[in-house]
Amino acid sequence: MPVFSIVVPVYNTEKYLDECISSILGQSFSDFELILVNDGSTDNSGNICDKYAQSDPRVRVAHTKNQGVVMARKTGVDMAVGEYVTFVDSDDWLDS
Repeated sequence: MPVFSIVVPVYNTEKYLDECISSILGQSFSDFELILVNDGSTDNSGNICDKYAQSDPRVRVAHTKNQGVVMARKTGVDMAVGEYVTFVDSDDWLDS
């Protein structure tokens, strides 16, 4: 079981998503799972999420119809297995 579950609700943020996900996966602490919840994006965001899930076993993806950020976060929390849950917005990034 990972220490942290990081939930990222994703909706039409393909412009920022690579930087967001890369910044999370590049942290020096690596005992976490990254849950990307694609909330019905109509751009390439869903494909970007799938690309990372295929290349890193810490990444899991849920594709849902658009229900808004609160439901996307709830979906991520329901999937989480980490001891702690935290959130990052898909148009943001984490410093190392």
